[in-house]
Amino acid sequence: MCELRRMSRRAPPDSPMLFEDIPLVPTFELELIARRAGHWPVAGADEVGRGPLAGPVVAAAVILDPERIPNGLNDSKQLSAARREELFVEILATATVSIASSSATRIDTTDIRKASLDAMRRAICGLAMPASYVLTDGLDVPTGLACPGKAVVKGDARSFSIAAASIVAKVTRDRMMTRAGVVFPAYGFAAHAGYGTAQHRAGIEEHGPCSLHRMSFRPLRKEAV
Repeated sequence: MCELRRMSRRAPPDSPMLFEDIPLVPTFELELIARRAGHWPVAGADEVGRGPLAGPVVAAAVILDPERIPNGLNDSKQLSAARREELFVEILATATVSIASSSATRIDTTDIRKASLDAMRRAICGLAMPASYVLTDGLDVPTGLACPGKAVVKGDARSFSIAAASIVAKVTRDRMMTRAGVVFPAYGFAAHAGYGTAQHRAGIEEHGPCSLHRMSFRPLRKEAV
């Protein structure tokens, strides 16, 4: 009887739970669904840098050419730095791209969610070819757009356009933080891009925060009180 109870709680053979460990693979299907509904062109948008203690949050919007989609597009976190750089060049050469950022100051005066969505909105609105529809990564579509959109959970692993945007945003932000490391060498920004590593925290402890630090984030928020 106990064994029957245990079996009754197991997932049926066709349960989605059985496929949770299978990695997602981005495709162009969401873009084509929008196209069949009369929306074209379709842009993908994503942001990078919500979690760091320092530096901006960077957003990108990308409209891919269906005939020239770079091979190997994927969630930027699943790619090596070298591969991201290669795809960054390919995306800029074959697609319509727009990039925007929100500074640490803007993050502190609003909040990270609002600053991220505002950067995404400005990236979408900055496209040289206006989008008819937007696919965004995550749970939110920015307000203030001239077109409808859809938020896609794990979108950078489901949509080629969002994956391309994630790569552009990631490479752009990493390059910005590498340059920041030259201006503020005490923190090692080139090594950790502003995330709260032991090296970064040690630099803050020894030298205090700089103008790139997000003073609304812990543990920096304690120092601001």
